[in-house]
Amino acid sequence: MPEHSGGARPGGRTARTREVVHQAARDLLADPGTEVTMAAIAARSGVHPTTLYRRWGSVESIVLDLAVERVNEESPVPATGDLRADLTAYVHRLLTGLQLHGTSVLLQALIGAAAQAREVADVADIVEPRILQFAAMLEAAGVTRIDGLRLVELVLAPAYLWAQLGMPLDPDESTERIVDTVMSVVRGPA
Repeated sequence: MPEHSGGARPGGRTARTREVVHQAARDLLADPGTEVTMAAIAARSGVHPTTLYRRWGSVESIVLDLAVERVNEESPVPATGDLRADLTAYVHRLLTGLQLHGTSVLLQALIGAAAQAREVADVADIVEPRILQFAAMLEAAGVTRIDGLRLVELVLAPAYLWAQLGMPLDPDESTERIVDTVMSVVRGPA
């Protein structure tokens, strides 16, 4: 899959290109009457279409890159060593964010990018950054019973499922339930 994880140098031409392409995509996504195409992104960003295709490959990959960047900025995964506190803070912030207007557009773009993936490994690339961050949270807390992927399944799956169905979970009602589910899995059978 084309580069979409932000592994480029933190500065220079590559970072500037990514920034102007992201801004162009955000602008186009914000205008419901505008079709988001590679040509439209190229025209709005001033970046040659060949560069867009070489680096991202598709509109879905650009939107995915944008979505991953947004999620990482708005919802960092804490790793203080206190798993219950870290999960509570993260899950509450996640559920609150999923109630905001515009979140469903990015969620649908993420699903669209996954559907456009050419291989299973491409789909894994979509969630890998979050898996690694969740693994760091578990490691900081000394948890070895589950891994980052299992934590994604326990936390993100229900949150995104309900958001995609148009019924995002209420942070005040659902945070503790999700955290309790994770903690029961971490503790294992009594």
